Amino acid sequence: MLYGIVAATASFLLAALLAGVLRTPALSLALVDRRRRRPVPLSGGVAVALVTALVAWAGDWTGVVPLGSAAGRLLLGASAVGLLGLAADLWRLRRRWVVAGTAVAAACVVPYGGTGPVAGVLAVGWITLVASAFRGLDHADGVAGTVGVVTAFGVAACAAAELRDGLAVALFALAAALTGLLLHNWHPARIALGACGALFAGFLLAGAAVFTREGYAPASGAAVLFALSVPVCLDVVLVLLSRRLAGRPPLRGGPDHVAHRLRRLGLTPQGAAVVVGGASCGAVLVGVLVHIGRLDGTAVWWVAGGAAAALAGLLRVRVYGPRHGAGAAGVPGQVPGRPQARVRPEGPVSGRPQARVRPRTESQLPPEVIGPPRGASSRRSIFPVRQARRTEEAQVSAPLRVRNG
Repeated sequence: MLYGIVAATASFLLAALLAGVLRTPALSLALVDRRRRRPVPLSGGVAVALVTALVAWAGDWTGVVPLGSAAGRLLLGASAVGLLGLAADLWRLRRRWVVAGTAVAAACVVPYGGTGPVAGVLAVGWITLVASAFRGLDHADGVAGTVGVVTAFGVAACAAAELRDGLAVALFALAAALTGLLLHNWHPARIALGACGALFAGFLLAGAAVFTREGYAPASGAAVLFALSVPVCLDVVLVLLSRRLAGRPPLRGGPDHVAHRLRRLGLTPQGAAVVVGGASCGAVLVGVLVHIGRLDGTAVWWVAGGAAAALAGLLRVRVYGPRHGAGAAGVPGQVPGRPQARVRPEGPVSGRPQARVRPRTESQLPPEVIGPPRGASSRRSIFPVRQARRTEEAQVSAPLRVRNG
């Protein structure tokens, strides 16, 4: 318990310090998120992953809180996925390669002995889905960090109830590191998680939740896993369903996530992060109480009903409109409801004789169009001041006589 407090404090301070230090190199390397109004560095995930792995492995190396083979394998898989996300941030890898790499890493860490082959394959898909969907929460300031902190504390409580102390310490370190990042990621954000931090956090949280439900019935395990990751599931289902209904490609980005719709309803960026974090806190609390046996498994149905109601309400928020500066008909600059000026066609109109336009000679053009004569200096062309004639130059150059009163 004492080492957990020390680990959380060290993770918070190191993550806050390292995130501020890595901001300048990220800007120099153009490692920024250009989807926002201003370029935001994506080096926050590097700080979170490094600090979490360092604190967790320090407890294992010193022998204070051993990780164990399963938790160590999970931490290695999360680190590998974080490196893959860093490569995606640097070189803009295609999404399918990132998803495939995440699935391979998940297949290497799932405990098939405790889950069985069928449930193990489903767990691989679940970890891949949550890790990829957690990346979508990083579209707004403070949302991914807030959800990650709440979920990490909940999964850590489940791991502590199963006497997995090494895994619980790693999750406490992750929660503290994300809290330190929120000092820089809260609106207005000066740094973001990026694919590196989002994939690392999502993979570690989903994998740890699978480890804590090892040996339980598949139905109750699925219910607890759903309650622990309600905001992530709601966001990905909302995005895919709304794009499907609007006839848009499912992988085409847009302002259609949960935080975007909450902003359309009038909430501030801070308010949207607080609302998403509060909903996550309630769902995670239900999942933890069901896991330790304080609540029946049917309590998850209330969480599912609330998520369905939120999904139905957020789908009614209009997010797909005309582009900025375009009217309803797609004409640039046209505003509906206002009379528009008639534009004459450039080409010839059928049935009307066109007048022949003769090119005007240089003598017929005004001096402003012709410009300065050849050989004139650039100074005279830039500053159009009346130049003195030769007689005036001679008078100025001659010695001046001054009369005395």
